[in-house]
Amino acid sequence: MYDVSKMQNTASTLFSAYASLAASMMLVRTMANDLIPKSLLTYIQSAISYLFTPLSSQLTIIIDEQCGMTRNQVYEAAEIYLRTKIGPNADRVRAHKTPKQKNINVSIEKDEEISDVYGVVQLKWKLVSVEPQDRSYTPEKRFFELSFNKKFKESVLNEYLPFVLTKAKEIQDNDRAVKLYTRDCPCGSDEDGYGYGGGGGGVWGSINLDHPATFDTLAMEPDMKKMIIEDLDRFVKRRDFYKKVGKAWKRGYLLYGPPGTGKSSLIAAMANYLKFDIYDLELTSLYSNSELRRILISTSNRSIIVIEDIDCSVEMHDRNLGHQPADTKLTLSGLLNFIDGLWSNCGDERIIVFTTNRKEKLDPALLRPGRMDMHIHMSYCTNQSFKILAFNYLGIRDHRLFLEIEGLIKNVEATPAEIAEELMRSEDADVVLEGVVNLLKRKADEANRIKDEKSPSTPEDDEKDEIEEEKVDEGEIQEAKRLRTEMLLHTLRNQRRGRMRIGRPNRGRRGRW
Repeated sequence: MYDVSKMQNTASTLFSAYASLAASMMLVRTMANDLIPKSLLTYIQSAISYLFTPLSSQLTIIIDEQCGMTRNQVYEAAEIYLRTKIGPNADRVRAHKTPKQKNINVSIEKDEEISDVYGVVQLKWKLVSVEPQDRSYTPEKRFFELSFNKKFKESVLNEYLPFVLTKAKEIQDNDRAVKLYTRDCPCGSDEDGYGYGGGGGGVWGSINLDHPATFDTLAMEPDMKKMIIEDLDRFVKRRDFYKKVGKAWKRGYLLYGPPGTGKSSLIAAMANYLKFDIYDLELTSLYSNSELRRILISTSNRSIIVIEDIDCSVEMHDRNLGHQPADTKLTLSGLLNFIDGLWSNCGDERIIVFTTNRKEKLDPALLRPGRMDMHIHMSYCTNQSFKILAFNYLGIRDHRLFLEIEGLIKNVEATPAEIAEELMRSEDADVVLEGVVNLLKRKADEANRIKDEKSPSTPEDDEKDEIEEEKVDEGEIQEAKRLRTEMLLHTLRNQRRGRMRIGRPNRGRRGRW
């Protein structure tokens, strides 16, 4: 049997030792807090913690949604790529479908983990979302955590992540529709299920660009279309060339001409041809150069930035004409810097398109090469463009009225929009082409009438009119003189005849005597 007294002594000894140790520790802690600087104390604590922490073989890469003020392309690519890697073991996913999508799309939900394999490398993705604590308008912070074994660091950075970027681009090009972005609906739509390439931070909203315009259906001279297509192809293939010569990889176009000549259709055809998104930028909604810069860097690469009716948007007229400044801090110099200054280098493979109805009102500084590299005149309907419209709307390449229409259209200013409106009135080719003939004849008559009413008289014409009037007056005077002379002669003859009749003897009576 155990000796109870010994057990009590042992317990008392243990408690006494514990109490002494606790008191000593408290004394040491108090002295450390009082005597050792706080920064040094924190360093000692972290060092002790590091010594007792087991070494990890895993490395985690943080991939933020935003990279400074712009979107992180690695994040966007991962977002698209991981949608193809969601397996049956996923606990939570997001499902969405818009009216224009054929299939239901799924995407990863926050805090979900997705496993992937690249060669012999085992990787794990996790989406993390952190909401702002102050309930401000700041959007939530989202990022991916990519974990793998440390010994595969170089392989992941140099091979796997570039593979993700390439794969995401292939998926995007094959599946997504061209987007039309505007600042009027900052909530966005993301109808094709891809966030890749969209402006972040609620700056832009988007819809699918369902415009059917292509270069095949565009009512334009074939030579002009060929020139534009060749210029676009040359632009997208010359990344290394632009880098070699030290120029920003961008291209500027100016589309000018009267309304209804197809400027907007040409922009849609360019976007559909290149698969570039369109950013519709309304300058009147901007109030400063800094806001313009912020809008510029929020656009994506491989996009078309459109500024329509630039002559009406802000005071960008010719400075020599003496226009008064508008009530805005957006200046011409700010726009020029946006086009080809330092801020124009914030992005690659961008096309900037300006449209105007009156090119002559623009400041010459806007028109020089490097800002508007290619000037495209959108003219009135020609014979070639009419034939394209006739085939698009009626499916015909020849008709008995074509010759008459071609003869009229050369001397008449009719826009493709006006011709297209006539071609839509019926499916009967004879009926609609008769309508086109009547339209062109009315326009010709109206043009002649306006020309007659508004044609100013020249000094030469006035001098000719005065000479003609003088000739008329002189002729009238000569005619009056001639008539008076004839009347006088006639009167004299009558008087002479009367005197001769009075003085002549009466032979009849004399014979009777």
